[in-house]
Amino acid sequence: VALTFTWHFVNPRPIINCQGQDSLCVFVCFSQEHDIETPYGMLHVVIRGAPKGNKPAILTYHDVGLNHKLCFNSFFNNEDMQEITKHFVVCHVDAPGQQIGASQLPQGYQYPTMDQLAGMLPTVVQHFGFKSIVGIGVGAGAYILAKLALIFPDMVEGLVLLNIDPNGKGWIDWAATKLSGLTSALPDTVLPHLFSQEELMNNTELVQSYRQQINNTINQFNLQLFWNMYNSRRDLEMNRSGTVINAKTLKCPAMLVVGDNAPAEEGVVECNSKLDPTNTTFLKPGKLSEAFKYFLQGMGYIAYVKDRRLSGGPVPSASMTRLARSRTASLTSASSIDGSRSRACTHSDSTEGVGTVTQTMEVSC
Repeated sequence: VALTFTWHFVNPRPIINCQGQDSLCVFVCFSQEHDIETPYGMLHVVIRGAPKGNKPAILTYHDVGLNHKLCFNSFFNNEDMQEITKHFVVCHVDAPGQQIGASQLPQGYQYPTMDQLAGMLPTVVQHFGFKSIVGIGVGAGAYILAKLALIFPDMVEGLVLLNIDPNGKGWIDWAATKLSGLTSALPDTVLPHLFSQEELMNNTELVQSYRQQINNTINQFNLQLFWNMYNSRRDLEMNRSGTVINAKTLKCPAMLVVGDNAPAEEGVVECNSKLDPTNTTFLKPGKLSEAFKYFLQGMGYIAYVKDRRLSGGPVPSASMTRLARSRTASLTSASSIDGSRSRACTHSDSTEGVGTVTQTMEVSC
């Protein structure tokens, strides 16, 4: 599965009504839309909930071909996630011109570079007075949030990065993308970035649905500009400490997530090899909402109580789980720096839900 595997795990529950009796519906209804001026242009932002004390905001950034609704609504509207969102304000960011109903950007508009897209986010954080953020990004959004954490490490307390590719395109890949853009409709050019070849060949109902939504709900001119900029990205300049002189990497806890046979699978594995193994979790298919709870728990912001509901943090350090800081390794990175250490068996190929996620995150190398 490709990008969308993440949301399939949580079996999203539809919203039936909005009478204020359903906590899910209350969460959905109490949201505010904002257009925020930044040094590199306007950003459309949707805020759900209100800041909770000194806790970080959960900030999301979507992939190319999507926007915050297409990318994150099913996940955040899931009943399991309500246990988390009642403790945190959620800030959804749409890349310039990608939100539903966006006006077409002017002819000659210079779309922000990936560095500039990351540089727009501090203005959002400051505008709402957030102390810091925990970022959730998919694909291009994961790249942008990782870039933010590299430039402004004190602003980012944790990252969940799905299908991140830290590498820029080589000239052959770039040329192939340009050729594809000349011979195919834009949605069909973007879909191979979102789905596996098997899904595309089978032309599944899900692929057809996304093709239709990309075509009908996102301004195609604006999408082309974002797509071109993403394909012009440079390598994320980060390396695991000790591998190169003056190595720079993410300082915050990070959870990397990738689906089996996803287009970005190799990129995620390589990204894992560039991060500090002491605060990086590598996760394959499982129940993401449960994994995210453990991730926040490991940061000390929430804790499980006896009835399995979540209580608001911060949690005393003595009771903090070390799940989110467990030392895991990918297929290639376990021996890349640790030398004599044996490679961990993460059981990450299983999809059996909560139990599997726990096993994956607890294993050390």
